[in-house]
Amino acid sequence: MRGSVVKVGVLGCGNVGAALVQLISDRGDEIEARTGVRLEITRVAVRSLSRKRPIHLGDDVLTRDAAQVVADPEVDVVVEVIGGIEPARELILQALAAGKPVVTANKELLANHGAELFEAASAGQVDLLFEAAVAGGIPIMRPLRESLVGEDVRRIMGIVNGTTNFILTRMSEEGASYAAALTEAQELGYAERDPTADVEGYDAGAKAAILASIAFGAKVVAGDVYHEGISNISATDIAFANRLGYVIKLLAVAELVPVDGGPDEVAVRVHPAMVPLAHPLAGVRDSFNAVFVEGSAVGDLMFYGRGAGGSPTSSAVLGDLVDAAVNLRKGTYADLPALIRRPIRPIDELQSSYYVNLDVVDQPGVLRAIAEAFERHGVSILSLEQEGVGDAARLIFITHQAREADVQLTLDDLRELDVILRITSVLRVVGDDTEG
Repeated sequence: MRGSVVKVGVLGCGNVGAALVQLISDRGDEIEARTGVRLEITRVAVRSLSRKRPIHLGDDVLTRDAAQVVADPEVDVVVEVIGGIEPARELILQALAAGKPVVTANKELLANHGAELFEAASAGQVDLLFEAAVAGGIPIMRPLRESLVGEDVRRIMGIVNGTTNFILTRMSEEGASYAAALTEAQELGYAERDPTADVEGYDAGAKAAILASIAFGAKVVAGDVYHEGISNISATDIAFANRLGYVIKLLAVAELVPVDGGPDEVAVRVHPAMVPLAHPLAGVRDSFNAVFVEGSAVGDLMFYGRGAGGSPTSSAVLGDLVDAAVNLRKGTYADLPALIRRPIRPIDELQSSYYVNLDVVDQPGVLRAIAEAFERHGVSILSLEQEGVGDAARLIFITHQAREADVQLTLDDLRELDVILRITSVLRVVGDDTEG
């Protein structure tokens, strides 16, 4: 028995768009059998009509006019996979205003204009679904929006960028240098020719903003996210981390910080960190992603899988598309959280444990001078290791939890000491006595 036909307009036909069209072709019959809805690709907007594609689309389907796809009365649901801010933002707003559900994978847009889009979807009483915007094929948006809506989620910590995880895995497991691992990632298609967005943490920062917005119902934009990248991580850091029982990962962290006498503050950041080998995130390898959710009642949950690529991402898009199509035929839609403005906790006020690697002059009194700098700013030392480096010495400190601002003041004082040859690296450490 033929189900109800829902006609789909797709904006963009790159890796994700083409994979989505193929998935609908391959799985359309099964989707119809299970849901009673038949998905039909009606229009597809592309930059070039002459470009060769892995899927066949007729001339009556392809167009270079994205606005025409949105305005077409035959199009019931719009899928946006072109990326960027404009024209994606305006096209989505037009679709929502016309009462058409929208499915998007656009993390940059949601991280900067999510509140505006949420309000437009609520005003139009239509779906705005974006599972594919964070962690590719991993289902994390829907659990946060629906399954965990009654949970007191306090912190989310995840590996949400496959490029950097691949690079750090190669450095950790094969002893590759950062430059060699990056080159391999580019050759395999994991990293762009210009990898800045990935390796400096901007991509993960956008995803962290979306995670914080949904988990905490807070207006968090990409500019609220503190970020550091991995380009300064060295083979020495990797080796010391392993020796101390850690692995280095680029983490996105979003959490609610209690404030005496005031509302909870939101802290969102992206930075490399030393993760204990026993932690579930430590075993996330290569280009895989994982999101670790900590709730008051449910405890710890981890969502793991492929976080990027045309096929995994298109799978998430298709899941949203099926939901939107079914909801449309039922005359309903999925509510979005009402975002409120919460104070953003600055990075200087956060607490963590730190790994500090120093190259120093090998002479009496050095350790005392360094310890005095730590003590002056209230930074307590948990452990110390020392080894010779030619005519110098290398000191590796792990601190107890300390305020970021106090650690930075300590580092400033250390730089003024004549006995310090260089501060080789400083990393945050995740653990029971660390992240905060």
